Amino acid sequence: MTNMTHAHSHPDTCFTCAEACERCVTACLEMGDQDSKHHDLTLCIQLCRDCADICTLCGRLDARGSQFSKQFMQLCADVCEACATECEKHADHHAHCKACAEACRRCAEECRQMAN
Repeated sequence: MTNMTHAHSHPDTCFTCAEACERCVTACLEMGDQDSKHHDLTLCIQLCRDCADICTLCGRLDARGSQFSKQFMQLCADVCEACATECEKHADHHAHCKACAEACRRCAEECRQMAN
């Protein structure tokens, strides 16, 4: 049997990031147009949705020991970085964007370490 001791923490990091992204999307959508005078949140929502999907898949692939895990970890890190960069633009005004950016940075760092 394959040793999968790392498989418990990395998928959790990915799933935590996906959850933060989903919460960010929901909060942004609930704000509707009320924030349009400050920031356009469309790109934030789009990147969070992509990031949540990629993180979920990355965590699942790693948990099952997929031969494609390392490739997805690199993609996941790239998507997380893009999402974090966008969410950070709104972090001063929205706690959910700040939390999402922080989760994305953690996930990106861990995915990069695991992919190497």
